[in-house]
Amino acid sequence: MALTFYWYPNCGTCKKAKAWLESNGIAFEPIHIVEHPPSKEELKELYEKSNLELKKFFNTSGKKYRELGIKDKIPTATEDELLQLLASDGMLIKRPIVTDGSKVTVGFKEEQFEQTWKS
Repeated sequence: MALTFYWYPNCGTCKKAKAWLESNGIAFEPIHIVEHPPSKEELKELYEKSNLELKKFFNTSGKKYRELGIKDKIPTATEDELLQLLASDGMLIKRPIVTDGSKVTVGFKEEQFEQTWKS
């Protein structure tokens, strides 16, 4: 089964992750995270399967993140509010997000990809 690969084509980290998947012969379906951001429900499912804190799904180095002052909102916002915020703008989501339906990785660390996606 092909992986789902949420990415932003201009993102250097996404390009590295894509190259890694291709060089390892791993099939994936690319989804442009800004043009087709995951819905609130999809994000909730990804978050629950990732075993990560929800704040790890935010693109903290992004301009939008800083403009909206999200860092200050995270400590007091509910899970529902954070998911809604993430779903509202693909540029707020840390990328790439890769999933096979049961496992999820956020961002790209070669070591993590080796462990998770190379079987």
